[in-house]
Amino acid sequence: MNKFWRISWFFTAVVIIAFFLLPIAAILYQSTFSQGESVSHLWNTVLFDYLKNSLLLVGGTVILSLIFALPCSWIVSTFQFKGQGVLQWVMCLPLAMPPYLVGYLYTDLLDFAGPVQGALRQLFGWSSGQDYWFPPIRTLGGACLVLALVLYPYIFLLTRIALLEQSENLNHSAKILGVSGWRLIKKVTFPLVRPAMAIGTALVAMETLGDFGTVSYFAVPTLTTAVYDTWFGLGDLGTASQISLLMLFLIFLLLSLERYSRRKQKLYQRGYERRQSLRPLHGWKLWLAQSYCWGLVSFAFFIPLAKLLYWSYHYFEQSWDDRFWHYAYNSLSVSITAALISVLLALLLLFFKRLNQQRLTQRQNRSGQYLARYGLPLSSLGYAVPGTVLAIGLMIPFTTADHWLNDLMRWLDRPLVGLVFSGSMFALVSAYIIRFSAMSIGSVETSLNKIAPSLDMASRTLGYNGLKMLLRVHFPLLSKGLLTALMLVFLESMKELNASLLLRPFNFDTLATHVFTLTSDEQLEQASLSAVFLVLVGLVPVIILTRSLLADKSAR
Repeated sequence: MNKFWRISWFFTAVVIIAFFLLPIAAILYQSTFSQGESVSHLWNTVLFDYLKNSLLLVGGTVILSLIFALPCSWIVSTFQFKGQGVLQWVMCLPLAMPPYLVGYLYTDLLDFAGPVQGALRQLFGWSSGQDYWFPPIRTLGGACLVLALVLYPYIFLLTRIALLEQSENLNHSAKILGVSGWRLIKKVTFPLVRPAMAIGTALVAMETLGDFGTVSYFAVPTLTTAVYDTWFGLGDLGTASQISLLMLFLIFLLLSLERYSRRKQKLYQRGYERRQSLRPLHGWKLWLAQSYCWGLVSFAFFIPLAKLLYWSYHYFEQSWDDRFWHYAYNSLSVSITAALISVLLALLLLFFKRLNQQRLTQRQNRSGQYLARYGLPLSSLGYAVPGTVLAIGLMIPFTTADHWLNDLMRWLDRPLVGLVFSGSMFALVSAYIIRFSAMSIGSVETSLNKIAPSLDMASRTLGYNGLKMLLRVHFPLLSKGLLTALMLVFLESMKELNASLLLRPFNFDTLATHVFTLTSDEQLEQASLSAVFLVLVGLVPVIILTRSLLADKSAR
């Protein structure tokens, strides 16, 4: 490859990585050089409560998620019973359910006017709420419960995979030494699955800290709602960026703790591992295990889905209107655009990394090698950034760019162009691309790593270099990985709420924002069809990925 193409690929990679890191850099700059007008007032009044509620919310959700996930992963990984093959991937279906929908549905079921308390009053002859006590759902504890019901599959899936990867020889050796029962779990099994539990716990904690829909509906003030209220309520972007920086620090702390928990993890004899022999389960133990697992997934997924289907049937005429098609078109347009651009950027970035890995001995490419080695992990940080924080990080540079562009048009004595960057779909699509860049990069990288380097050498021998090699050689071999990346980014963009609420243009709603708006107004019945559509869209990647991942691990 000649010098011109090397320089071109290098600057292309720099621009892509800079685009992915733009929100974090903007928040750091705004927090450092712009003093928020309301930050001192918030610190003296409510910000400590916001921080306390966020930490309690994360802690409660993580504890409940562990309680829900660990027994189920142990049951389906250790015992053999009828329906086990279906149960192991059905347990992951709650990931397709938006948490705020589950919160609204259980509020409708468990409130004073709901069917549960109504049935209790009729059964026991109670006449008012003073005659009995029923735990309120719209509280901090209720938010923890709702989020745990939706997010526990992260821990379940990773722990399940870790249990499948354990060598049966370790258990046999421990039993020979007299270790069995609970001591075997404590001394052998738990230390081996603890790193997977730590990763799942970190994912649950990050998703909980970034949640806006559930805590907003339950009226639980957290750092996420503080960012939203400070920006839209007080119009103070500087304070909102400083609160966002605090959230980024908490995310960094969670990631650091997760890495610290598995700092000494070593894996040996991978080739000699085989799946553990499953023990049959009978009698009351079988009934108890199936009741717990199926009961959990029923409360987390099937009951809310049944309620949505019921409303969709009875309110079909109110839901099936022009607004549904309009919001569906908006969601499809921005999601398809984001998916295509995200996969294209991931492909260019990964191909640049591949080219530089094949020239490790050339000193003139040392800068490219450093960029390929450290830039790619940094470009995947967007998934760890909450959608609300991401929106703040994008609004800062985009608003500045709009002011510069309009000043330039004014200096040229031309008509002003308005909010080209911050007030259009450009901001929303950019947020989707950065937020889900890790998904596109991961899927494309998995497929690209399967292409042997010898194929690159053969293509160079035939005169295919640079972009020509990418289009004529690699692209046809990456079709499966590219389609997977497109599907993941598209479907996740369809469901994204936080960034959509903050960055959507005026008079522009997606299905997610439409459902949340009606949910906040206690009118989910009118949006039930849109909610069912979002849930069904979310089911596609959950089913495909969990079944394929668990099948690959079970086959080892």
